[in-house]
Amino acid sequence: MFDPREKIALFIDGANLYSTAKAIGFDIDYKRLLKEFQSTGYLLRAYYYTALIEDSEYSSIRPLIDWLDYNGYKVVTKPVKEFVDSSGRRKVKGNMDIELAVDAMEIVENVDHIVLFSGDGDFRSLVEALQRKGRKVSVVSTLQTQPPMIADDLRRQADHFIDLAALANKIGRDPSERTPRTPVADDDDDDY
Repeated sequence: MFDPREKIALFIDGANLYSTAKAIGFDIDYKRLLKEFQSTGYLLRAYYYTALIEDSEYSSIRPLIDWLDYNGYKVVTKPVKEFVDSSGRRKVKGNMDIELAVDAMEIVENVDHIVLFSGDGDFRSLVEALQRKGRKVSVVSTLQTQPPMIADDLRRQADHFIDLAALANKIGRDPSERTPRTPVADDDDDDY
């Protein structure tokens, strides 16, 4: 599937990969993910796409974004859009598909193999366009859930389908590696 002489680029739909990994029961170790693909060829670039809620004081995804940015990933973000739907409910939208597609088409001349981490069927046309440029495209998602997290037409369009479940032991976070939270010391010495 991978030729060690290939130049590879990873395109990670952050929200999609997160929900896929959660659905099959593991957390991604992004350092191990990079190492896995560095071992298969020349990893030219690894992109990570996600939308952020800008108005909140603390975003739970901010530490991950900062870590990725300092550790070999090209992080692409944009603020989520907030709107009210026809029934008056507040909704948020943060689609990164266009940014991912534009970046993939810009780098296509410099890579041999593109690995797309998403099951979103909207990317079928992008995969087809990259293939017309003579590039191999692998798609990473899963068939292990009901319904599958990957759109059937995207899986069929890809040159290779990699089930995320098959990568779990290579790129999954080891629960024992999590740093335990230290409890806050109780300065109140009034205990009898």
